[in-house]
Amino acid sequence: MTKALTAYLWVTIAVGAATLSIGVARAETPAERGAYLVGTIMTCNNCHTPMGPSGPQFDKALSGGLTFDVPPFNVTAPNITQDKETGIGNWTDAEIKQTLRSGIRPNGAKLAGVMPSGFYGAITEPDMDAIVAYLRTVKPISNKVPAPVYRVPVELEMFPGAEKPIANDGSKEQRGRYLATIGHCMECHTPMEKGMHAYSTSLGAGGQDFPGPWGTSVARNITSSKEKGLGEWTDAEIKRAITQGISRNGTKLFPPMGYPYYARMTAADLDALVAWLRTVPPQE
Repeated sequence: MTKALTAYLWVTIAVGAATLSIGVARAETPAERGAYLVGTIMTCNNCHTPMGPSGPQFDKALSGGLTFDVPPFNVTAPNITQDKETGIGNWTDAEIKQTLRSGIRPNGAKLAGVMPSGFYGAITEPDMDAIVAYLRTVKPISNKVPAPVYRVPVELEMFPGAEKPIANDGSKEQRGRYLATIGHCMECHTPMEKGMHAYSTSLGAGGQDFPGPWGTSVARNITSSKEKGLGEWTDAEIKRAITQGISRNGTKLFPPMGYPYYARMTAADLDALVAWLRTVPPQE
């Protein structure tokens, strides 16, 4: 690993930890709950915040971010601040919720598949209210991003089980399943087959490539496989990988894994996430 990359990763962590100063105690208001979800497990800043040479530019948080030039589309993550001209300041609460769940803007335009709307149907109504409440507090920033370019029709790819809000049965595993779903973990950690995720056959098997200034990172196998996945990892090792980007053997994990954001998760949520990962069927 180069010194430049090491500096990039650690500055990103430092900036993320300093900026996402959301209390790790139980959220007391809907806006606080929304800030926690947006700033941790949902990793919204990972795409919607501009990236500078030293990491995310949090002084311009959520004002439009990364460009994805991947066939069959070229899109830039839009401005989701309260700016009325270039953001979502004129959207109603219902329009924000509908866009998150359906992947369709109020004007009828569809969002590219990189937006994980296929997972957001799992979000409970109280959490959806909380997300909207938080977004209403985001300062307006004027930043018009380029219009998306779609070379083929865009269709919503629904994650199995995310068709409706996930009910909380009180179990740790169910809570972890909910967090992993709204955190769209399997969007990156499941391989693609013929342009679609192989959720039914290779859930969590890893293998997707993610090029960037770090080189090319490959999504890991996060199933319970003892040979290829996390089956032999301890809970502490899994948590360290999630929150610090350090693998079991001590090597650094590369972006776009959002460990600077996951580092702000509560201990209870991390425990639940690991508990659910233990239930993912092994893939070799």
